[in-house]
Amino acid sequence: MLQLGADPGLNAIQDYVQKLEEERGFTGNSVQQTALLLGEEIGELFKALRKQQKMAMDSKSNVGTVEEELADILIYLCALSNRLGINLETAFRDKEEINKLRTWSTGA
Repeated sequence: MLQLGADPGLNAIQDYVQKLEEERGFTGNSVQQTALLLGEEIGELFKALRKQQKMAMDSKSNVGTVEEELADILIYLCALSNRLGINLETAFRDKEEINKLRTWSTGA
């Protein structure tokens, strides 16, 4: 069974996801399948947030925690990045450099 280090960076997490997909037999999923699974996890996060905020929901609905759903989203985000050959940490850093040059407004 795979082990993730105690304090991994984003690159280490992305590499870990690649290995866990190999170990669990998910490497055959296409970009489209992986993107759809990511979308489903985002929906599950919304349900978990509704539950956490004590909003009305179906009592028979099986809902995970916000933490679990965020972790699932990170896994699928890394998996999608791997399929597309994108280094997520580099993409994050590059985008943040663009964001630093933007002017932000509160909308007031």
